[in-house]
Amino acid sequence: MKSKGIVYLVGAGPGDAGLFTLRGAELLRRADVVIYDMLVNPELLRLAPTTAALISRGSQGKSEALSQDQLNELIIAKARAGKCVVRLKGGDPYIFGRGGEEAEELAAAKIPFEVVPGVSSIVAAPNYAGIPLTHRDHCSTFTVLTGHEHPDKPDSNLNFDEIARIPGTKVILMGLKRLRELTTTLLAKGVPPETPVAMVRWGTTSRQQSVVGTLAMIADLAAEKKIAAPVITVIGSVVNLREKLNWFEQRPLFGQRIVITRTHEQASELAQKLSELGAEILEIPTIKIAPPDARDSFVDALLELNSYSWLVFTSPNGVTAFFDLFFKQFKDLRDIGGVRIAAVGPATAAKLTELHLQVDVTPDEALAANIAAAIHKFEDVENLKICLLRAEVATPDLPKALEELGAIVDDIAVYKTVPETEDRTGAATRLLDGGAAWITFTSASTVEHFHARFDLPKLLKTFPQAKLASIGPETSKALGALGVEPTVEAKKHTIEGLVETLLAFAKKHPPVTR
Repeated sequence: MKSKGIVYLVGAGPGDAGLFTLRGAELLRRADVVIYDMLVNPELLRLAPTTAALISRGSQGKSEALSQDQLNELIIAKARAGKCVVRLKGGDPYIFGRGGEEAEELAAAKIPFEVVPGVSSIVAAPNYAGIPLTHRDHCSTFTVLTGHEHPDKPDSNLNFDEIARIPGTKVILMGLKRLRELTTTLLAKGVPPETPVAMVRWGTTSRQQSVVGTLAMIADLAAEKKIAAPVITVIGSVVNLREKLNWFEQRPLFGQRIVITRTHEQASELAQKLSELGAEILEIPTIKIAPPDARDSFVDALLELNSYSWLVFTSPNGVTAFFDLFFKQFKDLRDIGGVRIAAVGPATAAKLTELHLQVDVTPDEALAANIAAAIHKFEDVENLKICLLRAEVATPDLPKALEELGAIVDDIAVYKTVPETEDRTGAATRLLDGGAAWITFTSASTVEHFHARFDLPKLLKTFPQAKLASIGPETSKALGALGVEPTVEAKKHTIEGLVETLLAFAKKHPPVTR
């Protein structure tokens, strides 16, 4: 039986992906088709299945953009084809977003639909700019109006005589083009010229820009500062609270665009930490994990597990890859035997701890000499059989260091890294268009694959302001091989250490302007 299609009109929120609703995320994960507006945070598209069709509505006003009629036809056609369609709309679907019109079309076509509210920029952008719309010491009401309509339009739905008389905060959406006309009209209707006004551009995102003035001079100030859409305008005495309540723009990495080159599965921890510190994240995974080409050596190692004295894991990827293959062969974790375990770095150790395995040695630094010395300090490794479980292409330094101590080493590839070239969220395009403040590297392979995709030295010449952050010596060595040096190298070779290093740099080199 042919499945029946359904459409979900989902509010994507104002820009900060963290403000997306749980219901919206649930529906994106099951979507067959996602039709999204240009102001939607593209990182939300990662929630959709890799099999889902992602369709951009296009920039409104541009020739390639879908008209509202074309958009309605597309939504209905996809639903009639039996698809689960998520129509992803900026802010809330029913607030100045024509979601009501789209819902009417669906109802007329007898297409089942659901509307999922979203956090509106009406409240979110002022919040992130440090401006509460109501405050018992200032006002108990707020009025919201569209700035699209000309204030002198004969058949306008906006009665500026009433709007000027209504007490409390006034919020104008999409009013940049008509800002001077709107402010002139409000002044003429009796709103005092010294009334505080704030304009918030790209609210809730790391690109947020706030300009504060008065009703009499805000149009001139906006022109001077070259403020461009999207903008929300807040008028009222609550704007004066911004000086005390401006929490978002004070974050230590606010406004800095940072590229993360880890695999998508691993990027979330670093992305979350940096995002919470105010950074704009471009998640551009340059590698993905795949099974190794040489599977026979791994199978042989599994059959000889009980002959090893040590298993050495050098990355969380190695742990995941090894046990994915291990549990295809064995059903019982005890089949790993009485072997000792070494893990390079706390992240690798934590991955093993999740499996309730005791880690005997955890050298912090991923240096071959340090790893070998740490194991040798635990016990004399002469004539002990040691199995290294790591990437297919890896430095020969570690097996060499262990062999020099007398160990018998099997270097087993449990995974390989391959280039990731997909750009579902457009992050790679945004990097090439506008550069970044930082590009972070967490392994030698991320350096090599990033260079293969973007030509790192050339990229740095194009965007000389870009700085490089390395997680440790091996990663820095890979950068050096390309003739570039990292601006910073983490003292602790962990994600936390990398974040601490970026924070320390930001503290020593604060931006000239906020």
